Amino acid sequence: MNPHQFLVAVSAVLIVSTAAHAEPPKAAVFDFQLANLGAQTPTDEDQARLGPLTDLLRQQLQESGRYQIVSTDAVRAEVEKSSDLRKCGGCAEDFARKLKADVAITGEIQKVSNLILNINVYVKDLKADTPEQAYSVDIRGNNDTSFDRGVKYLVKNNMPPPATEAVSPQK
Repeated sequence: MNPHQFLVAVSAVLIVSTAAHAEPPKAAVFDFQLANLGAQTPTDEDQARLGPLTDLLRQQLQESGRYQIVSTDAVRAEVEKSSDLRKCGGCAEDFARKLKADVAITGEIQKVSNLILNINVYVKDLKADTPEQAYSVDIRGNNDTSFDRGVKYLVKNNMPPPATEAVSPQK
């Protein structure tokens, strides 16, 4: 191998290594909201579940290596004024940009009944400006265990793998 070929090979390894070890994108994960579609109105228990469920989503996304989670505390008051991040004309994206995030993530719980519920997570890549991606899982049972399992399943099985997994070589 001549010196030129050696330098080309080393450069290629460094480029692949850098891409595989790049920091995950910064994500602003906003609190879950309720989208009640059923005949029953949300209960206090439904409302109380949203905070811990959001914390679990943040934890799962961080631990999966998909995202580096940024705090949304700096825009919390503005978010609360918006009331519905799914119907505010892109305000979640604006809030995420204020937080210097690369990605805006919103979520909603659709309660069809006490038996049929959906967990929906929406991911908008702000840097690529690609269309928002939606991920959903249906759960059965209006209880903490069902919701926890649903979020874990959604992150593990429905959302795409971290970018580093997508570029890693096949074994």
